[in-house]
Amino acid sequence: MTDGAPGAIAPAELTPEIFSTSGWPAARRVELWESHNAAALIGLTVRAPDSLDAAELNVHLPRARLARVTGSAHSVERTRDLILRCPADSVAVFLTLRGEARFTADGVALERRRGDVLAWAADRPFARTFARGLEELVVTIPWAELIARSDSPTPMAGPVVTSFGPPAPTGPAGSAASAGVVGAAGAAGAAGAAGSAWPGGAARSAGSGRPDPYARALARIADRATRAERPLRPDERTVLDLVAAIVGGPRAAPAAAHRAAARSYIEERLTDPGLGAAEIAAAAGLSERQLSRVFAADGSSVPRHILIRRLQLAHSILSATSAPDRARAGAGPGSTAGSARTVADVAASCGFTSATYFSHAFRQHFGHRAGDLRREAARLK
Repeated sequence: MTDGAPGAIAPAELTPEIFSTSGWPAARRVELWESHNAAALIGLTVRAPDSLDAAELNVHLPRARLARVTGSAHSVERTRDLILRCPADSVAVFLTLRGEARFTADGVALERRRGDVLAWAADRPFARTFARGLEELVVTIPWAELIARSDSPTPMAGPVVTSFGPPAPTGPAGSAASAGVVGAAGAAGAAGAAGSAWPGGAARSAGSGRPDPYARALARIADRATRAERPLRPDERTVLDLVAAIVGGPRAAPAAAHRAAARSYIEERLTDPGLGAAEIAAAAGLSERQLSRVFAADGSSVPRHILIRRLQLAHSILSATSAPDRARAGAGPGSTAGSARTVADVAASCGFTSATYFSHAFRQHFGHRAGDLRREAARLK
């Protein structure tokens, strides 16, 4: 069942898994951090010069995994032996929010800083060092999903390196300010522009020092999904398409690139009540008819996709609570409690022009009233 099927109920609530070394004996922190990452992301050997202070918020979707990672100075390594014992069969995308990360593989090193993106095959050896600590977003998807979205799937000869630029501000409705989306062909070209420091030109960087729009969209979506308070469930197919566009560059299948561009634009303008197919098609470099075909081939439609994403955003606002574990982990931007706002306010902030229509669509989609959810959230607070 897809989220585009009539009557389909797309899950709205996220229950992120939060893990922290805080409170554990210093002697056990590295061991526990390794164990958690092996289960939640990928297996790593960890070394820390001092007591490791680290935390991770994980979101598990059926195919993709997302995480927000913070930590004090340490290093990680994925060796051949560890890969044999703990295979991942996935590609990992690291998006640096804070600190510096030194990435080493095949005898070549790259320095990554705030706003940088690096993608790598998780089952190829690598090491990363965070000399001053870190905060980053991590997204992993199975290789099979990448292959399905590529015109000419080939093994990664080196890391894919690009930039998402400084994080965009997030508004009170959870919609980040626009950074602009270019047409799919242009974005793929930017992601694949030459700028390699890797043997054979395998590493890629965004041309002209400008952020890669696909990487920027992925950073925005991963940031929203991994907030401790009121996370917004990402559209998983958008995540898969974005990673394919970042990693594949010109080899990414046009359909995947077009979907990624169109859905990224929708995410940026989600709360704009005037958002429509003509505007989305122009942003993605497509005609309206092509845009309709792209969504139809994926079992959805433009209006249906926009409706579902707005309903999910509204659900995340209305169901916001202040659970102790989330409060300790720190609230993200735009964390106004859902229980403090009326249903009509939430509907308007999510792009609905009619509170009556919103209430009807909400109940039909989720099986319960928006007002009931709001009252339950208020009771739990």
